[in-house]
Amino acid sequence: MQTIPGHRVRFGELAGSLVHGATFFDWSLISTQEMTEAFDHSFQEILAADGIPYAPVVASTSVTRYPTVGDVVTVDTVPVNVGDSSVELLYEIDNGDGERLATARIVHVTIAGDGSALPLPEQTRSDFADASVDPDPDVGPGTGTDTDGETPTFSSSFRIHSPHIEGADLAYFEEYPRFADIALERFLDERGTSLGELRGDKQPYRIRDWKWEFKAPVRFESTLHVNCDVMAVERDTIRVAHELSSNGRTNIEGVTEYGCFDRTGESVPFDDAMLTPFR
Repeated sequence: MQTIPGHRVRFGELAGSLVHGATFFDWSLISTQEMTEAFDHSFQEILAADGIPYAPVVASTSVTRYPTVGDVVTVDTVPVNVGDSSVELLYEIDNGDGERLATARIVHVTIAGDGSALPLPEQTRSDFADASVDPDPDVGPGTGTDTDGETPTFSSSFRIHSPHIEGADLAYFEEYPRFADIALERFLDERGTSLGELRGDKQPYRIRDWKWEFKAPVRFESTLHVNCDVMAVERDTIRVAHELSSNGRTNIEGVTEYGCFDRTGESVPFDDAMLTPFR
């Protein structure tokens, strides 16, 4: 199902010359809403019953090329696995020429007001199953060997204010990669450099491959702690283990691989100066 048909990238979606990594999260959420409405289980009716509609449980994504302003983006979304209370959706993000920009797989569960998982309506579950496809693309970070020796850790904390929340009074899906990016930028500052100094023809530290597991929602007016443990530093990849927590519990954990891209969005190696703060 084509859930985003020919969206032209706009200035407000950019960070520098390329779209912000969080924009991929946003496009997947828009696509999820379009998909569920087509299968007669709308976000509106779930919210009206004080539920959290199609909350992500596990999200894996791989970015091949970052789009830039003027690019036309199309998202096709199909179910690939269906359970009693969950559905896994596959998102294929292409440009106007049919070039693959990114692929994502996200498992969703609708949460009741008491925190329990709600079963899918019988007809919706049946329709998802009938529409399911078999493709099993390799999505998310690799399993490369971690760097020998000492690698840095860093962390930041953020108060969840009203601009950060969605309709269910929870931190918005798109904000989590933004908070991770800010934590990384603060780390660079502490190491005596800055993203502004390193950016030029290359755009470093763009999230490229990630797999995040969502264990609990982040509530409005809570303080979110972002803990980052650098696992590997390579010419093409900086691998980071992320833990996002609040109120003494882990909300999200996973692995993120950061890459470097040129101003057209193509993947390129990091410069030595970009790797030095992590060594």
